This record gives sequence, structure tokens and C-alpha cells, in this order.
Amino acid sequence: MALPTDERTLPQALKEAGYQTSMVGKWHLGHADKKYWPQNRGFDHFYGNLVGEVDYFTKMRGGIVDWQRDGKFMQETTYYLPLIGDEAVKTIERQDKTKPFFLYFASLAPHAPYQAQQADEDRYAASIKDPTRRTYAAMVTSVDDQVGRIVAALDKRGMRENTLIIFSSDNGGPRSAVVASGAHSRQERAASGVKQESLPASNGNLRGGKGSLYEGGVRVPTIFNWPGTLKPAVINEPAQMVDIMPTALALAGAAPNPASKPFDGKNLLPMLTEGKPSPHDDLLINVEAFRGAIIKGQWKLVKIALLPGKIELFDLKADPGEQNNVAEQHPEVVRDLEARLQAYAKQQKMSEWLKAQPDYLGAQGEQTILDPDFDIDDGGLPQQQPVLPKP
Repeated sequence: MALPTDERTLPQALKEAGYQTSMVGKWHLGHADKKYWPQNRGFDHFYGNLVGEVDYFTKMRGGIVDWQRDGKFMQETTYYLPLIGDEAVKTIERQDKTKPFFLYFASLAPHAPYQAQQADEDRYAASIKDPTRRTYAAMVTSVDDQVGRIVAALDKRGMRENTLIIFSSDNGGPRSAVVASGAHSRQERAASGVKQESLPASNGNLRGGKGSLYEGGVRVPTIFNWPGTLKPAVINEPAQMVDIMPTALALAGAAPNPASKPFDGKNLLPMLTEGKPSPHDDLLINVEAFRGAIIKGQWKLVKIALLPGKIELFDLKADPGEQNNVAEQHPEVVRDLEARLQAYAKQQKMSEWLKAQPDYLGAQGEQTILDPDFDIDDGGLPQQQPVLPKP
């Protein structure tokens, strides 16, 4: 499924305000029709992959090469991260300094499949025995390297002081094999002297990880770097990824969304520049058909609707690791938060993905590609697995 075309995207809004817009990396907001592609959703320039995950070297997914520049597919076998880093740096180098610009650097790494450059893995050969953890560390390091190159490119052109850089992650590290596909095999671990299967990421003392509603899955650090405007500070007020668009539009002097499409997010500028508290009365973590979670102040409610069902309440101030369910001790808090969660649930539209599942049953994986009656206009390059030189 795709982001509906009647939704106004951040690059579309910024283009209306006179910005030049570019994107490099992972799109994953629609690929089955060109109307969903980045350049039809507000980007002047796009270089990267449309689907959620590709091989880091071949750029293939399910027998299709998914790698393009501005709608033209191609095959490049250099590792993913240096390629999007190169493109980001070139975008900055050719940018007209008299015009505002927006660059979206969407790194696939360290998402599965776990693949890294050998030189990056070698940096951890002595310190990390587990091959999966070593690969994961190498992938994160490659992200760091590209971020450093982008910052250096802004410095070189004298643009750093007047450029806001926002760095964040869409979720916590994977702590379940369901969302951590790509781990090294038992034989590979044994060859490295590692007997126990392990997951690559750590979320410290936070419970859970990617795919869960607990803090390890949803609480991530975010950096706002703007040397000419923001003073160094650590802000512990909660915010959400949906806050970025109203914040960016306020900064750019762009028009807000129409009343028919109100923002879920809030403008964070008072919090970032004046030390104001979070603009949110509560934070919806998610509401789904079978589970949901919401935060208000120090309290977090997690509701599991699958029978036999479960309600959990955590005091995040005293128990950020969510180890102690205090729902029975605070029934009034549970009632308030559950009512808020139900109110959000009533606002949502039915999931298009869930509605479409019957149409897709039996048409997944290789059958999607081989079945001539299953027509997807993805424009990719059907290829045999190429023979590549060893990295």
C-alpha cells in the first residue's frame, strides 16, 4: 500500500514555500504506481530504492533491481551507504546558496539484511566476536561516516550555521528475531567461537525493541543541530516524529495544512528555543486492531486486546524499564488513559493494508514476479542474480 495522494507531504509543503527538495535512500511510501514515487510527492530529485529493503550490494529485492535516479532504474553494486552519501554531498555542492533547500537522507542501514563493507567489519574484528553484532556495528559506523561527510560538506560551503540538521531513528533496535532477519547462521557464529544466538542491537535498560509498544521499541534519541540558532542543551521533554513537519513549516514560513487535514504533530520551536515544556497533552504511541499504547505525563498505558487481554500501566518516571505493572494501584489513571486511547481509535480510518490482504493472499514473494496476471507497474529491472566480485 502507499501513502494516499490526497495527503500533503513535507517536501510538497516546502516546495510551495520556495525550497528545492532532494531525497537519497529508502522511500517505502509506495512503489506499485508512479504516482506514489518520490518525484510525484514533492521531491525535485530522488536517488535510492522504492521498497522497504534491498540487498546492500546488488540493490535487489525478490529478483528485481530496485535502484533508481529520478525514475530511471540502474544497477550499481557499490555498497549502499557510500552511494547515498556521495549523492547527498553532491547535492549540497551544487546547491544554489541563495535559495533554501531540503535534503532528506533516509539510510536503509542498519535495517536487515545485515550486510557491511569488509573494511568496516575489520574495524571491530578484535572487539566483537559475534559476527551478527560485528556486522551491525559496521553498518552503524557506515551511517556515522556518511553523516560526517554531509556535515563536512555544509561546513565547506559555509552553510552549516544556517542549516537545521535533524537526526533520528524510526524505532528502537530489534530485539526479536521476527524483525531482525539477516542474522548470521549457527555455523558462522560457531566459526567465530560464539555459541549462543544473539540479536545485534541493544536498547539499554529499556524493555522490548522494534515492533513492540514498549519503550525499547519507540523511545529514541533525536538531535536538532543548528549552530547559528540553537544553544547546546539536553531536553527530556517527549516529542514525536509527526512533530517535525509542523515545526519545519513554521520555520520555513510555509502554509499550514488545511482544516480538513489537521496535523497530529505540534510545533516544537518553543520547546527547542525557549525551554518550554512539551506541547503535547498526551502522546499516542499506536492504536491497532489488537493493541495500543498512550502516554500522559509520567504514565504509560499498554492495552493488548487479544484474548485473554491485558492492561498494563507504567510509571515511566520511576520505572522507565517498564518492569512493574501498577494498573491495579491506579484505576483512575487507567480509566483516563484507556478513554483517551479509545477516542484516538475512533478517529482512525480502517487500515488499507488490512483491507487489501485477501487480494494479496497467494500472490507474494516469487509468485508476485512470475505470475503474469499479477500486474505491478514498479518499473524495476528484472534481473538474474548477478555474479559480483567478493567485497
